Amino acid sequence: MNAKTPRVAADLDAYFTREDRRIRSELDDFLRIPSVSARSEHNGDMRRCAEWLAARMRDAGLSATIHPTAGHPIVVGEWRGAGPKAPTVLVYGHYDVQPVEPLDLWTSPPFEPTVRDGKLYARGSVDDKGQLYIHVKAVEAILKTRGKLPINLVMLAEGEEEVGSDNLASFVEKNSALLAADSVVISDSSMFAPGQPSILSSLRGIAYFQLDVVGPSVDLHSGSYGGAVVNPAMALARILSTFHDAKGHIAIKGFYDKVRVWDKKSRAAIKKLPFSDKHFRAETGASALGGEAGWSTLERIWMRPTCEVNGQLSGYTGEGAKTVLPSKAMAKVSFRLVPDQEPAQIEKLFRAHVKRVAPKGVTVKLQHIHGGHPWRAELSGPLYDAAKQALAAAFGKAPVVVGEGGSIPVVGDFTRILKAPVLLMGFGLPGENAHAPNEWISVENFTKGLRAVATLYEQLG
Repeated sequence: MNAKTPRVAADLDAYFTREDRRIRSELDDFLRIPSVSARSEHNGDMRRCAEWLAARMRDAGLSATIHPTAGHPIVVGEWRGAGPKAPTVLVYGHYDVQPVEPLDLWTSPPFEPTVRDGKLYARGSVDDKGQLYIHVKAVEAILKTRGKLPINLVMLAEGEEEVGSDNLASFVEKNSALLAADSVVISDSSMFAPGQPSILSSLRGIAYFQLDVVGPSVDLHSGSYGGAVVNPAMALARILSTFHDAKGHIAIKGFYDKVRVWDKKSRAAIKKLPFSDKHFRAETGASALGGEAGWSTLERIWMRPTCEVNGQLSGYTGEGAKTVLPSKAMAKVSFRLVPDQEPAQIEKLFRAHVKRVAPKGVTVKLQHIHGGHPWRAELSGPLYDAAKQALAAAFGKAPVVVGEGGSIPVVGDFTRILKAPVLLMGFGLPGENAHAPNEWISVENFTKGLRAVATLYEQLG
Protein backbone atom coordinates (compact mmCIF):
# COMPACT_ATOMS: atom_id res chain seq x y z
CA MET A 1 0.00 0.00 0.00
CA ASN A 2 1.18 3.54 -0.65
CA ALA A 3 0.94 6.45 1.76
CA LYS A 4 -2.43 7.53 0.37
CA THR A 5 -4.09 4.17 0.88
CA PRO A 6 -6.39 4.24 3.94
CA ARG A 7 -5.85 1.83 6.76
CA VAL A 8 -8.29 0.04 9.02
CA ALA A 9 -8.78 2.16 12.14
CA ALA A 10 -6.65 0.90 15.01
CA ASP A 11 -9.53 0.69 17.50
CA LEU A 12 -11.68 -1.35 15.12
CA ASP A 13 -8.81 -3.64 14.18
CA ALA A 14 -8.05 -4.22 17.86
CA TYR A 15 -11.72 -4.98 18.58
CA PHE A 16 -11.89 -7.62 15.84
CA THR A 17 -8.65 -9.19 17.04
CA ARG A 18 -9.79 -9.25 20.67
CA GLU A 19 -13.26 -10.60 19.87
CA ASP A 20 -12.26 -13.01 17.10
CA ARG A 21 -12.93 -16.23 19.02
CA ARG A 22 -16.37 -15.08 20.18
CA ILE A 23 -17.37 -13.80 16.75
CA ARG A 24 -16.31 -17.07 15.12
CA SER A 25 -18.17 -19.07 17.79
CA GLU A 26 -21.35 -17.08 17.11
CA LEU A 27 -20.98 -17.71 13.40
CA ASP A 28 -20.73 -21.44 14.12
CA ASP A 29 -24.01 -21.24 16.06
CA PHE A 30 -25.63 -19.45 13.11
CA LEU A 31 -24.41 -22.12 10.71
CA ARG A 32 -25.70 -24.97 12.90
CA ILE A 33 -29.31 -23.94 12.29
CA PRO A 34 -30.55 -25.95 9.25
CA SER A 35 -32.43 -23.07 7.62
CA VAL A 36 -33.25 -24.84 4.35
CA SER A 37 -36.00 -22.73 2.82
CA ALA A 38 -36.90 -25.23 0.09
CA ARG A 39 -38.01 -27.97 2.51
CA SER A 40 -41.20 -27.67 4.54
CA GLU A 41 -39.78 -29.89 7.28
CA HIS A 42 -37.40 -27.02 8.07
CA ASN A 43 -40.08 -24.36 8.52
CA GLY A 44 -39.51 -24.39 12.28
CA ASP A 45 -35.77 -24.02 11.74
CA MET A 46 -36.42 -21.04 9.48
CA ARG A 47 -38.35 -19.28 12.22
CA ARG A 48 -35.70 -20.20 14.80
CA CYS A 49 -32.97 -18.84 12.54
CA ALA A 50 -34.81 -15.55 12.05
CA GLU A 51 -35.23 -15.19 15.82
CA TRP A 52 -31.56 -16.01 16.42
CA LEU A 53 -30.46 -13.41 13.88
CA ALA A 54 -32.77 -10.74 15.29
CA ALA A 55 -31.33 -11.39 18.76
CA ARG A 56 -27.75 -10.99 17.46
CA MET A 57 -28.71 -7.73 15.72
CA ARG A 58 -30.02 -6.44 19.06
CA ASP A 59 -26.82 -7.57 20.80
CA ALA A 60 -24.86 -5.57 18.23
CA GLY A 61 -26.84 -2.44 19.02
CA LEU A 62 -29.56 -2.44 16.38
CA SER A 63 -33.29 -2.53 16.97
CA ALA A 64 -34.68 -5.60 15.21
CA THR A 65 -38.13 -6.70 14.06
CA ILE A 66 -39.30 -9.97 12.53
CA HIS A 67 -41.82 -9.43 9.73
CA PRO A 68 -44.01 -12.39 8.71
CA THR A 69 -44.65 -13.00 5.01
CA ALA A 70 -46.67 -15.54 3.06
CA GLY A 71 -43.50 -17.63 3.19
CA HIS A 72 -40.53 -17.32 5.53
CA PRO A 73 -40.05 -14.26 7.78
CA ILE A 74 -37.94 -11.20 7.00
CA VAL A 75 -35.69 -9.69 9.69
CA VAL A 76 -35.12 -5.92 9.69
CA GLY A 77 -32.55 -4.25 11.93
CA GLU A 78 -32.23 -0.46 12.29
CA TRP A 79 -29.89 2.18 13.68
CA ARG A 80 -30.90 5.78 12.97
CA GLY A 81 -28.84 7.74 15.47
CA ALA A 82 -26.64 9.57 12.96
CA GLY A 83 -29.29 12.20 12.28
CA PRO A 84 -31.26 13.32 9.22
CA LYS A 85 -28.25 14.83 7.42
CA ALA A 86 -26.22 11.61 7.51
CA PRO A 87 -26.58 9.11 4.67
CA THR A 88 -28.72 6.00 5.13
CA VAL A 89 -27.34 2.64 4.01
CA LEU A 90 -29.50 -0.43 3.43
CA VAL A 91 -27.66 -3.74 3.90
CA TYR A 92 -29.22 -6.85 2.35
CA GLY A 93 -28.48 -10.53 2.96
CA HIS A 94 -30.26 -13.86 3.39
CA TYR A 95 -30.29 -16.40 6.17
CA ASP A 96 -31.77 -19.31 4.22
CA VAL A 97 -29.52 -21.96 2.67
CA GLN A 98 -29.58 -24.56 -0.09
CA PRO A 99 -30.51 -28.24 0.55
CA VAL A 100 -27.48 -30.34 1.49
CA GLU A 101 -27.98 -33.49 -0.61
CA PRO A 102 -26.12 -35.64 -1.51
CA LEU A 103 -25.06 -36.07 2.10
CA ASP A 104 -22.51 -38.80 1.37
CA LEU A 105 -20.33 -36.30 -0.51
CA TRP A 106 -19.80 -34.09 2.55
CA THR A 107 -16.47 -34.65 4.29
CA SER A 108 -17.91 -33.26 7.54
CA PRO A 109 -21.59 -32.81 8.52
CA PRO A 110 -23.11 -29.83 6.67
CA PHE A 111 -24.53 -28.23 9.82
CA GLU A 112 -21.51 -28.85 12.04
CA PRO A 113 -19.00 -26.10 11.15
CA THR A 114 -15.47 -27.44 10.69
CA VAL A 115 -12.23 -25.63 9.85
CA ARG A 116 -9.74 -27.37 7.57
CA ASP A 117 -6.77 -25.68 5.90
CA GLY A 118 -8.03 -22.18 6.61
CA LYS A 119 -11.52 -22.91 5.25
CA LEU A 120 -14.71 -22.98 7.33
CA TYR A 121 -16.91 -25.78 5.97
CA ALA A 122 -20.68 -25.68 6.53
CA ARG A 123 -23.83 -25.12 4.52
CA GLY A 124 -24.41 -21.38 4.39
CA SER A 125 -20.85 -20.49 5.37
CA VAL A 126 -20.40 -18.35 2.26
CA ASP A 127 -23.94 -18.26 0.84
CA ASP A 128 -24.91 -16.18 2.68
CA LYS A 129 -24.80 -16.51 6.45
CA GLY A 130 -21.07 -15.90 6.77
CA GLN A 131 -21.13 -12.83 4.56
CA LEU A 132 -24.29 -11.44 6.17
CA TYR A 133 -22.82 -11.90 9.65
CA ILE A 134 -19.79 -9.82 8.64
CA HIS A 135 -22.13 -6.82 8.48
CA VAL A 136 -23.73 -7.57 11.85
CA LYS A 137 -20.34 -7.73 13.54
CA ALA A 138 -19.00 -4.65 11.71
CA VAL A 139 -21.91 -2.66 13.14
CA GLU A 140 -21.20 -4.11 16.57
CA ALA A 141 -17.53 -3.16 16.43
CA ILE A 142 -18.22 0.49 15.64
CA LEU A 143 -21.02 0.84 18.21
CA LYS A 144 -19.06 -0.90 20.97
CA THR A 145 -15.88 1.11 20.40
CA ARG A 146 -17.35 4.51 19.51
CA GLY A 147 -20.94 4.53 20.71
CA LYS A 148 -22.47 5.52 17.38
CA LEU A 149 -22.35 4.85 13.65
CA PRO A 150 -21.37 7.60 11.20
CA ILE A 151 -24.37 6.59 9.06
CA ASN A 152 -27.97 5.57 9.51
CA LEU A 153 -28.30 1.88 8.76
CA VAL A 154 -31.08 -0.55 7.90
CA MET A 155 -30.28 -4.26 7.66
CA LEU A 156 -32.71 -6.54 5.80
CA ALA A 157 -32.28 -10.32 5.95
CA GLU A 158 -34.72 -12.52 4.06
CA GLY A 159 -35.39 -16.25 4.25
CA GLU A 160 -36.37 -17.03 0.67
CA GLU A 161 -33.42 -16.08 -1.55
CA GLU A 162 -32.68 -19.71 -2.36
CA VAL A 163 -36.26 -20.31 -3.51
CA GLY A 164 -36.71 -17.23 -5.68
CA SER A 165 -37.47 -14.41 -3.18
CA ASP A 166 -41.17 -14.63 -4.03
CA ASN A 167 -42.29 -12.34 -1.20
CA LEU A 168 -39.42 -9.87 -1.07
CA ALA A 169 -40.34 -7.46 -3.87
CA SER A 170 -43.83 -6.93 -2.46
CA PHE A 171 -42.32 -6.41 1.01
CA VAL A 172 -39.92 -3.78 -0.34
CA GLU A 173 -42.74 -2.03 -2.19
CA LYS A 174 -45.02 -1.99 0.87
CA ASN A 175 -42.18 -0.84 3.15
CA SER A 176 -40.35 1.53 0.82
CA ALA A 177 -40.41 4.30 3.43
CA LEU A 178 -38.86 2.04 6.07
CA LEU A 179 -36.20 0.85 3.62
CA ALA A 180 -35.50 4.18 1.90
CA ALA A 181 -31.74 4.59 1.56
CA ASP A 182 -29.05 6.55 -0.22
CA SER A 183 -27.26 3.34 -1.12
CA VAL A 184 -27.63 -0.44 -0.86
CA VAL A 185 -24.78 -2.77 0.11
CA ILE A 186 -24.84 -6.52 -0.51
CA SER A 187 -22.23 -9.16 0.34
CA ASP A 188 -23.40 -12.31 -1.42
CA SER A 189 -20.76 -12.77 -4.09
CA SER A 190 -17.16 -13.77 -4.64
CA MET A 191 -13.79 -12.13 -5.07
CA PHE A 192 -12.00 -12.77 -8.35
CA ALA A 193 -9.15 -14.71 -6.71
CA PRO A 194 -7.54 -15.26 -3.28
CA GLY A 195 -6.11 -11.99 -2.01
CA GLN A 196 -7.79 -10.01 -4.80
CA PRO A 197 -10.74 -7.94 -3.50
CA SER A 198 -13.43 -7.27 -6.05
CA ILE A 199 -16.43 -5.08 -6.78
CA LEU A 200 -19.20 -6.72 -8.75
CA SER A 201 -20.52 -4.74 -11.71
CA SER A 202 -23.09 -7.09 -13.24
CA LEU A 203 -25.41 -9.99 -12.54
CA ARG A 204 -27.30 -12.20 -14.91
CA GLY A 205 -31.04 -12.56 -14.50
CA ILE A 206 -32.91 -15.84 -14.61
CA ALA A 207 -36.02 -17.44 -16.06
CA TYR A 208 -36.64 -20.94 -14.66
CA PHE A 209 -39.09 -23.49 -16.10
CA GLN A 210 -40.36 -27.03 -15.70
CA LEU A 211 -41.09 -28.88 -18.92
CA ASP A 212 -43.45 -31.88 -18.67
CA VAL A 213 -44.02 -34.26 -21.57
CA VAL A 214 -46.88 -36.79 -21.23
CA GLY A 215 -47.69 -39.70 -23.55
CA PRO A 216 -49.62 -42.85 -22.62
CA SER A 217 -51.70 -42.86 -19.45
CA VAL A 218 -49.39 -45.40 -17.75
CA ASP A 219 -45.93 -46.87 -18.29
CA LEU A 220 -46.08 -49.49 -21.05
CA HIS A 221 -44.13 -52.65 -21.92
CA SER A 222 -41.46 -51.42 -24.33
CA GLY A 223 -41.55 -54.67 -26.26
CA SER A 224 -45.31 -54.71 -26.77
CA TYR A 225 -45.74 -51.01 -27.46
CA GLY A 226 -42.32 -49.61 -28.39
CA GLY A 227 -42.17 -48.39 -31.98
CA ALA A 228 -45.91 -47.78 -32.12
CA VAL A 229 -46.40 -45.34 -29.23
CA VAL A 230 -44.43 -42.08 -29.00
CA ASN A 231 -41.94 -42.29 -26.14
CA PRO A 232 -42.14 -39.16 -23.92
CA ALA A 233 -38.49 -39.50 -22.90
CA MET A 234 -37.40 -39.49 -26.54
CA ALA A 235 -39.80 -36.64 -27.32
CA LEU A 236 -38.31 -34.61 -24.47
CA ALA A 237 -34.79 -35.36 -25.73
CA ARG A 238 -35.76 -34.10 -29.19
CA ILE A 239 -37.18 -30.89 -27.73
CA LEU A 240 -34.08 -30.26 -25.63
CA SER A 241 -31.81 -30.87 -28.61
CA THR A 242 -33.35 -27.88 -30.42
CA PHE A 243 -32.29 -25.32 -27.81
CA HIS A 244 -28.79 -24.78 -29.26
CA ASP A 245 -27.21 -24.85 -32.69
CA ALA A 246 -23.88 -26.51 -33.50
CA LYS A 247 -21.92 -23.42 -32.38
CA GLY A 248 -23.55 -23.18 -28.96
CA HIS A 249 -25.84 -20.30 -29.86
CA ILE A 250 -29.36 -20.44 -28.40
CA ALA A 251 -31.65 -21.37 -31.29
CA ILE A 252 -34.86 -19.79 -29.98
CA LYS A 253 -36.20 -17.21 -32.41
CA GLY A 254 -35.82 -13.67 -31.07
CA PHE A 255 -33.80 -14.74 -28.02
CA TYR A 256 -30.90 -12.32 -28.63
CA ASP A 257 -32.99 -9.36 -29.80
CA LYS A 258 -32.75 -7.45 -26.50
CA VAL A 259 -29.17 -8.38 -25.54
CA ARG A 260 -27.20 -5.22 -24.76
CA VAL A 261 -23.76 -5.11 -26.39
CA TRP A 262 -20.88 -4.48 -23.97
CA ASP A 263 -18.48 -1.69 -24.86
CA LYS A 264 -14.95 -2.38 -26.08
CA LYS A 265 -13.41 -0.88 -22.93
CA SER A 266 -15.22 -3.37 -20.67
CA ARG A 267 -14.24 -6.32 -22.86
CA ALA A 268 -10.62 -5.14 -22.89
CA ALA A 269 -10.64 -4.90 -19.07
CA ILE A 270 -11.88 -8.48 -18.81
CA LYS A 271 -9.04 -9.70 -21.02
CA LYS A 272 -6.49 -8.09 -18.68
CA LEU A 273 -7.66 -10.08 -15.65
CA PRO A 274 -5.35 -12.90 -14.56
CA PHE A 275 -7.57 -15.75 -15.69
CA SER A 276 -6.60 -19.20 -16.96
CA ASP A 277 -8.91 -21.56 -18.84
CA LYS A 278 -6.69 -24.41 -17.68
CA HIS A 279 -7.14 -23.55 -14.00
CA PHE A 280 -10.86 -22.95 -14.50
CA ARG A 281 -11.25 -26.37 -16.12
CA ALA A 282 -9.31 -28.01 -13.29
CA GLU A 283 -11.57 -26.27 -10.76
CA THR A 284 -14.67 -27.70 -12.42
CA GLY A 285 -13.29 -31.18 -13.01
CA ALA A 286 -14.49 -30.99 -16.62
CA SER A 287 -12.48 -32.67 -19.38
CA ALA A 288 -12.97 -29.68 -21.69
CA LEU A 289 -14.70 -26.28 -21.76
CA GLY A 290 -17.47 -25.37 -24.17
CA GLY A 291 -20.17 -22.83 -24.82
CA GLU A 292 -21.12 -20.14 -27.28
CA ALA A 293 -18.54 -19.77 -30.04
CA GLY A 294 -16.77 -16.44 -30.41
CA TRP A 295 -16.58 -15.55 -26.72
CA SER A 296 -13.99 -16.15 -24.00
CA THR A 297 -14.83 -18.10 -20.85
CA LEU A 298 -15.27 -14.99 -18.67
CA GLU A 299 -17.34 -13.30 -21.36
CA ARG A 300 -19.58 -16.37 -21.58
CA ILE A 301 -20.12 -16.32 -17.83
CA TRP A 302 -20.50 -12.57 -17.29
CA MET A 303 -21.76 -11.09 -20.55
CA ARG A 304 -23.73 -13.70 -22.47
CA PRO A 305 -27.11 -15.35 -21.83
CA THR A 306 -27.41 -19.11 -21.49
CA CYS A 307 -29.89 -21.96 -21.64
CA GLU A 308 -29.20 -24.95 -19.39
CA VAL A 309 -30.96 -28.19 -18.52
CA ASN A 310 -30.81 -28.40 -14.71
CA GLY A 311 -32.38 -31.83 -14.30
CA GLN A 312 -34.24 -34.62 -16.07
CA LEU A 313 -36.49 -37.45 -14.91
CA SER A 314 -38.25 -40.25 -16.78
CA GLY A 315 -38.92 -43.97 -16.72
CA TYR A 316 -37.08 -46.55 -14.66
CA THR A 317 -33.80 -45.39 -13.08
CA GLY A 318 -33.22 -48.06 -10.44
CA GLU A 319 -30.75 -50.93 -10.34
CA GLY A 320 -30.89 -53.52 -13.09
CA ALA A 321 -33.28 -53.55 -16.05
CA LYS A 322 -36.96 -52.78 -16.41
CA THR A 323 -38.12 -52.49 -20.00
CA VAL A 324 -40.74 -49.76 -19.86
CA LEU A 325 -41.92 -47.13 -22.28
CA PRO A 326 -42.41 -44.27 -19.79
CA SER A 327 -45.69 -42.45 -19.46
CA LYS A 328 -44.07 -39.09 -18.82
CA ALA A 329 -40.80 -37.18 -18.83
CA MET A 330 -39.76 -33.97 -17.09
CA ALA A 331 -36.91 -31.48 -17.39
CA LYS A 332 -35.95 -28.38 -15.40
CA VAL A 333 -34.68 -25.67 -17.73
CA SER A 334 -33.18 -22.30 -16.82
CA PHE A 335 -32.08 -19.29 -18.81
CA ARG A 336 -29.51 -16.85 -17.48
CA LEU A 337 -30.33 -13.42 -18.84
CA VAL A 338 -28.33 -10.28 -19.50
CA PRO A 339 -29.39 -6.64 -19.91
CA ASP A 340 -31.87 -5.83 -21.44
CA GLN A 341 -33.63 -9.22 -21.53
CA GLU A 342 -36.88 -9.59 -19.60
CA PRO A 343 -37.99 -12.89 -17.98
CA ALA A 344 -41.57 -12.42 -19.23
CA GLN A 345 -40.42 -11.94 -22.81
CA ILE A 346 -38.13 -14.97 -22.63
CA GLU A 347 -41.09 -17.02 -21.37
CA LYS A 348 -43.14 -15.92 -24.37
CA LEU A 349 -40.35 -16.83 -26.82
CA PHE A 350 -39.67 -20.15 -25.08
CA ARG A 351 -43.33 -21.19 -25.15
CA ALA A 352 -43.55 -20.44 -28.86
CA HIS A 353 -40.39 -22.44 -29.53
CA VAL A 354 -41.50 -25.49 -27.54
CA LYS A 355 -44.89 -25.45 -29.23
CA ARG A 356 -43.22 -25.36 -32.63
CA VAL A 357 -40.76 -28.22 -32.05
CA ALA A 358 -42.85 -30.58 -29.88
CA PRO A 359 -43.56 -33.87 -31.74
CA LYS A 360 -47.07 -35.19 -32.20
CA GLY A 361 -48.25 -37.99 -29.92
CA VAL A 362 -47.37 -36.27 -26.64
CA THR A 363 -48.78 -33.41 -24.58
CA VAL A 364 -46.30 -30.75 -23.47
CA LYS A 365 -46.83 -28.50 -20.44
CA LEU A 366 -44.49 -25.60 -19.64
CA GLN A 367 -44.52 -24.09 -16.15
CA HIS A 368 -42.65 -20.84 -15.36
CA ILE A 369 -41.35 -21.37 -11.82
CA HIS A 370 -39.57 -18.08 -11.13
CA GLY A 371 -37.60 -15.29 -12.74
CA GLY A 372 -35.34 -12.35 -11.97
CA HIS A 373 -34.01 -9.40 -13.91
CA PRO A 374 -30.37 -8.90 -14.91
CA TRP A 375 -28.44 -5.97 -13.48
CA ARG A 376 -25.47 -3.87 -14.45
CA ALA A 377 -23.98 -0.92 -12.56
CA GLU A 378 -22.11 2.17 -13.63
CA LEU A 379 -19.30 2.07 -11.07
CA SER A 380 -18.84 5.75 -10.28
CA GLY A 381 -19.72 8.03 -7.41
CA PRO A 382 -19.11 8.16 -3.64
CA LEU A 383 -20.49 4.67 -2.92
CA TYR A 384 -18.00 2.96 -5.17
CA ASP A 385 -15.15 5.28 -4.18
CA ALA A 386 -15.77 4.33 -0.54
CA ALA A 387 -15.80 0.64 -1.42
CA LYS A 388 -12.49 0.90 -3.24
CA GLN A 389 -10.92 2.62 -0.25
CA ALA A 390 -12.34 0.13 2.25
CA LEU A 391 -11.24 -2.95 0.32
CA ALA A 392 -7.77 -1.57 -0.23
CA ALA A 393 -7.47 -0.83 3.50
CA ALA A 394 -8.49 -4.35 4.55
CA PHE A 395 -6.73 -6.39 1.86
CA GLY A 396 -3.76 -4.16 1.09
CA LYS A 397 -4.59 -4.29 -2.59
CA ALA A 398 -6.80 -2.25 -4.91
CA PRO A 399 -9.99 -4.06 -5.95
CA VAL A 400 -10.78 -5.16 -9.51
CA VAL A 401 -14.16 -4.87 -11.21
CA VAL A 402 -15.73 -8.21 -12.11
CA GLY A 403 -18.99 -9.71 -13.36
CA GLU A 404 -21.04 -12.60 -12.01
CA GLY A 405 -22.85 -15.32 -13.88
CA GLY A 406 -25.36 -15.99 -11.13
CA SER A 407 -28.51 -14.13 -10.19
CA ILE A 408 -29.61 -12.04 -7.20
CA PRO A 409 -33.12 -10.95 -8.23
CA VAL A 410 -33.51 -8.47 -5.38
CA VAL A 411 -30.77 -6.24 -6.82
CA GLY A 412 -33.05 -5.25 -9.66
CA ASP A 413 -35.93 -4.78 -7.23
CA PHE A 414 -33.90 -2.40 -5.06
CA THR A 415 -32.81 -0.40 -8.09
CA ARG A 416 -36.36 -0.22 -9.44
CA ILE A 417 -38.25 0.46 -6.19
CA LEU A 418 -35.79 2.39 -4.00
CA LYS A 419 -33.97 4.23 -6.82
CA ALA A 420 -30.69 3.75 -4.96
CA PRO A 421 -27.30 2.61 -6.26
CA VAL A 422 -26.33 -0.92 -5.28
CA LEU A 423 -22.84 -2.04 -4.24
CA LEU A 424 -22.01 -5.75 -4.44
CA MET A 425 -18.91 -6.34 -2.34
CA GLY A 426 -18.47 -10.03 -1.58
CA PHE A 427 -15.90 -12.12 0.25
CA GLY A 428 -16.37 -15.57 -1.24
CA LEU A 429 -13.88 -17.26 -3.55
CA PRO A 430 -14.07 -19.33 -6.73
CA GLY A 431 -14.62 -23.02 -6.00
CA GLU A 432 -16.33 -22.45 -2.67
CA ASN A 433 -19.09 -25.01 -3.48
CA ALA A 434 -21.86 -22.56 -2.61
CA HIS A 435 -24.70 -24.86 -3.80
CA ALA A 436 -22.78 -28.13 -3.54
CA PRO A 437 -21.38 -30.46 -0.87
CA ASN A 438 -18.48 -29.11 1.21
CA GLU A 439 -19.43 -25.43 0.98
CA TRP A 440 -16.79 -23.23 2.61
CA ILE A 441 -15.66 -19.68 3.28
CA SER A 442 -12.06 -18.57 3.70
CA VAL A 443 -11.42 -17.73 7.36
CA GLU A 444 -8.97 -15.05 6.23
CA ASN A 445 -11.59 -13.49 3.96
CA PHE A 446 -14.11 -13.49 6.81
CA THR A 447 -11.73 -11.67 9.16
CA LYS A 448 -10.62 -9.19 6.49
CA GLY A 449 -14.22 -8.77 5.42
CA LEU A 450 -15.09 -7.56 8.94
CA ARG A 451 -12.48 -4.85 8.64
CA ALA A 452 -13.47 -3.93 5.09
CA VAL A 453 -17.15 -3.48 5.94
CA ALA A 454 -16.44 -1.47 9.10
CA THR A 455 -14.13 0.78 7.06
CA LEU A 456 -16.78 1.09 4.35
CA TYR A 457 -19.27 2.38 6.92
CA GLU A 458 -16.66 4.88 8.09
CA GLN A 459 -15.94 6.04 4.55
CA LEU A 460 -19.63 6.44 3.73
CA GLY A 461 -20.07 8.55 6.87
